[in-house]
Amino acid sequence: MKIKTALTIAGSDSSGGAGIQADLKTFSAHGVYGMSVITAITAQNTQGILGIQDVDPDIIEKQIKAIFDDLPVNSVKIGMVSQIETIQAIYNQLTRYQPKFIVLDPVMISKSGHHLLKPKSIQTLIKFLLPLATIITPNLPEAEVITQKKIHTYQDMEEAANKIYTMGAKNVFIKGGHRKEDATDILYDGQKFIYFKQQRIDTQNTHGTGCTLSSAIAANLALGFPIEKAVENAKKYITIAINHSLDIGKGVGPTHHFYELYQKSGIIN
Repeated sequence: MKIKTALTIAGSDSSGGAGIQADLKTFSAHGVYGMSVITAITAQNTQGILGIQDVDPDIIEKQIKAIFDDLPVNSVKIGMVSQIETIQAIYNQLTRYQPKFIVLDPVMISKSGHHLLKPKSIQTLIKFLLPLATIITPNLPEAEVITQKKIHTYQDMEEAANKIYTMGAKNVFIKGGHRKEDATDILYDGQKFIYFKQQRIDTQNTHGTGCTLSSAIAANLALGFPIEKAVENAKKYITIAINHSLDIGKGVGPTHHFYELYQKSGIIN
């Protein structure tokens, strides 16, 4: 059997709910072989982040080179990239190897309010990584930072998606989880807006949802699904993972990456 593969380029979450740990779990849940390039090490748990140490850009480049020179890469997901030098290292290698699919999750601020992307690095991400993206997946606060415009309504979301599209991303998926009403997301492919309507799920356990959703999209692209179907599948996956989230830790708990697999195997009823 020839298995599909996906590479996550992101930070490490020591509590296992977000970052590369969430990405690798998500890849595995989709039957995709996962590989990783670590951009930063975070000391964090469900209550917040205690510290961050960035990985040397030279080691980041070598990690990427080690993967592409040896293994097939069907898709790439980019998550936490905190500093300018990290972004440039990733850009250098991805423009060299030119993977077919790149999912960019512009992780900026953690749920506990910690800046994961240094403010001075934002324009570098927009200039270098955004144009490489097959699809970019900002939440509302991230979309506001990228467009420098407040977003309240569906029309605001559409205008933001169009503006981000003109910056170079081939597809824009704006997540509506921060809306006060429902959690509707909007996908824009440069021609049409596709709405993914979702009622808000009543749980505080949403640690790593953005990482999980973007890596689910990357997994579905690796499996050969077109953009719209990849997003639709990823939405179904994250909805189930949130609905059956794990009430562990003293703060914002993680989603359940393997709920369906556990159910099918009889581990849970």
